[in-house]
Amino acid sequence: MEFTNEFHVSLPVEAAWDLFTDVERIAPCMPGAQLTGVDGERFHGTVKVRVGAVTVQYRGTAAFDERDEANHTVRLTASGRDTHGQGNADAHVTARLAPDGDGTRVTVETRLSITGKVAQFGKGVMTDISRKLLDQFTACLEERLAAEHERGGGAAPATQPAAAEPAAAASAAGRSAPVGEPRATSAEGEPLDLLAVARGPVAKRLASILLAGLILLGVARRLRRACRRPRGGHRA
Repeated sequence: MEFTNEFHVSLPVEAAWDLFTDVERIAPCMPGAQLTGVDGERFHGTVKVRVGAVTVQYRGTAAFDERDEANHTVRLTASGRDTHGQGNADAHVTARLAPDGDGTRVTVETRLSITGKVAQFGKGVMTDISRKLLDQFTACLEERLAAEHERGGGAAPATQPAAAEPAAAASAAGRSAPVGEPRATSAEGEPLDLLAVARGPVAKRLASILLAGLILLGVARRLRRACRRPRGGHRA
């Protein structure tokens, strides 16, 4: 599935470029994600997703395929696998930065291939959720930028109104370590709760899909139990 999202950050394009190519700096604002280590140009991490009582964790890597500073375009590839071996996800992401008034407009194009439990939600639901997650991500970045300006004694950038409040766990700042040494860079956060993120009609669709899945699971279990029972009969 493919989808495109746009958002605004209160930084000039050159400063925004430095920010978005610094994965360790922005990782704490990625909902449900934890950057567990950096090895050269390869980043290791986990993403936890919860839908109702079901929690799925993906463990994988991401790497930059291209960093075109002249055109402020970056391309990266990420891949992860469900830690229980029940699905995987692959993403090819292109982000383009362009001046937008006093700030920067960021356009993100994502090509996502996903299997397993999360894949049942389909493109429509995933597109809605991705937009709301970017709202949270942007709001968190604005909070961090404002805090950095305050610590540096400068004026805080004007914060653009966010469509969704940032996740509380995402506001903790990551710490840098010596370059080239694999290291943990962000604290383990709470799983990304898709029902809480979706809300409204999308949440109802998610809930109905989850309910249908639970019903089918219950039916399958009963059928397995019935098949295991010894068949009654008259002996000769």
